[in-house]
Amino acid sequence: MQWIHNFHNSLNGMWVQAICRENLGKGKKTRFMKRSPRFYFALLFAKATAKVMKLIGRKGTSMPGSWAIILCPDFLGRMPRPKYIIGITGTNGKTTVSNMVEDVLTQCGYEFTCNRSGSNVATGVASSLIANSTLFGKPKKDLAVFELDERSAPRILPFIKPDLLLCTNIFRDSYKRNAHVEFILDILNTYIPDSTKLVLNADDLLCSSLKPSNRRVFFSIDPLPNDVEEAPTLVQDVRACPHCGATLEWDLRRYHHIGRAHCPQCGFTSPEARYHVSAIDENARRMTVEGPDGPRQFALPNTSPINVYNALSAVALLAEFGLAKDRIAQCMDQLTIVESRFSKVELKGRGLVLHLAKGQNPIACSQACANVQQAPGKKTVLLLLDDAHDAAHSVENTAWLYDTDFEFLNQPDILQVAVAGPRHWDVAVRLLMAGLPQEKLIHWEDPHQAAAALEVEAPDTVFVLYDLYSVDLAKEVKGKLLQRMALLPPKEPQPGKEAAGHEN
Repeated sequence: MQWIHNFHNSLNGMWVQAICRENLGKGKKTRFMKRSPRFYFALLFAKATAKVMKLIGRKGTSMPGSWAIILCPDFLGRMPRPKYIIGITGTNGKTTVSNMVEDVLTQCGYEFTCNRSGSNVATGVASSLIANSTLFGKPKKDLAVFELDERSAPRILPFIKPDLLLCTNIFRDSYKRNAHVEFILDILNTYIPDSTKLVLNADDLLCSSLKPSNRRVFFSIDPLPNDVEEAPTLVQDVRACPHCGATLEWDLRRYHHIGRAHCPQCGFTSPEARYHVSAIDENARRMTVEGPDGPRQFALPNTSPINVYNALSAVALLAEFGLAKDRIAQCMDQLTIVESRFSKVELKGRGLVLHLAKGQNPIACSQACANVQQAPGKKTVLLLLDDAHDAAHSVENTAWLYDTDFEFLNQPDILQVAVAGPRHWDVAVRLLMAGLPQEKLIHWEDPHQAAAALEVEAPDTVFVLYDLYSVDLAKEVKGKLLQRMALLPPKEPQPGKEAAGHEN
């Protein structure tokens, strides 16, 4: 229930952060507190809530944790932790990487607590710990793997104190919640425990600057033959040297601020990586990763840069956890993309691709548009980018549209772009400003009307780009589009590589 989260955020969240600030301000490590009667009452009430939710057929993945933190605001600080905790955070890719890491660990025979079926904020982590504990809170498993929302770091990290923490990247996200990249960077620098070992993206100068006094290892992608020196993306949040303030010179910029840079004035440069991709075989969809024990090939879901970074970060994290690279490679050969993030159906010589774009997140949405641009053949696109929750309240700032590279959709082989949702006029104006010809653009408030009007006969592939919270709507639209495509005559498939996709 939303009111529970609002109540927790407005009252108890401030209390928890005050506890963290007090300890950090005094130079103390946040220690686990003694269990009190209040803690045990909250734990038992949360377990009872989980039972009731199960009996009535509701998932309630955050509800037990919500009640636990309402009843005992420092619940996470009092809850006994598993012996070893792996954390995965970052703006984009953390869900994909968490799923990959968990799947590999499962194949290797590990039993662990995780929040895969729940949320990645404090209430979701609490719910996972509650579900995997005894009646009095003792962990049932010695290992935990948690996907962690970077904005929620103050309420999670000082208490669970991960032993190993991966940060995939730090980008702009929802303005309403995440403000600016340096705001998130400051949060992580403040609340990541000094004892945590970090696995960081060397090609992200924000991410790689985290906690310089901690133990850190880096991953990177070497310059490759298909790289461009300067990516045509609008947003570039790293321009000045973090040491002296001089303008950085980029040796390679793959997209936004991802790449390799150096300072001509003070000599600052991107860090050297322990794990780095030296080659990518696009046909076989494999990458070669160089590491301390030599090169090894790993399977890729596809070869888009974001998916390569996701797979590489999972390899680096698992290797630092202690798994042999040969074993990691064997397990990754068996992995599949989660259908809620990317799926492709072939019907009568035409493709229908559902591709997560994460509305309100300009970087993830830009990369989804870039993947459409790079796909072979003729294409049409349906954009379902409105957040289902914000649509009811109409409060979201639309500035993110102007940080998104919709220019990628202004291509001769993209025959039509359809927009649907409460903000269809806003998105349509932005597309016109990106140069899209008006005759290629249609827009409706009703997604089903847009799906009915979208051209599906002429293109080789129809793309549906949808928001993280519009998965069910995207599936409905997919069904209607497939019904229309089933009535068409067969089309000869076009030669070329598969449509690329990326996950967030």
